[in-house]
Amino acid sequence: MIEPQPAIQPQPTNGTGTTGKKRRFGGTEAQIRSALKFYKVLAYLTGSMLLLLCAELIARYGFGQYLYVGGTDAVTGQPFGLGFADAEPPGVIGGVNLSITVLIVHGWMYVVYLISNFRLWSLMRWPFSKLVILALGGVVPFLSFFVEKKFHAEVEAELAANPQAPQRY
Repeated sequence: MIEPQPAIQPQPTNGTGTTGKKRRFGGTEAQIRSALKFYKVLAYLTGSMLLLLCAELIARYGFGQYLYVGGTDAVTGQPFGLGFADAEPPGVIGGVNLSITVLIVHGWMYVVYLISNFRLWSLMRWPFSKLVILALGGVVPFLSFFVEKKFHAEVEAELAANPQAPQRY
């Protein structure tokens, strides 16, 4: 029977009495780089959508305006192109409410962003606290850009420092 091996295996002492630890990843280098690219794209998209969401919330709750495209102006009866209109009472009849669209798109994009976080986290075999930090990037404005830069550099450094670790097959 084959015994399971731990992710980090102790190596023999190196003469000074200390033991080194061999770093292991949960996938090959190609899989890790693919997960990193997927995470990077979603971090920027989710961060951008979050900034749009914040602007939409300020317009809605600060100024009582929705962003509409198309429809008819409720006051003048003229065709409405693109712009802000009153939320209550509705300033546009029959148009597409882009404010609601931003909410929905950001919500689903954040779900896919969490999937990319989990994929990268599991392949790198990081502690759970790093997954929490990655997830916070999609809910705190501007944080996804900083977190992405930090973790991208960390993955590259770990891959460079442990060239034997992703050799699984």
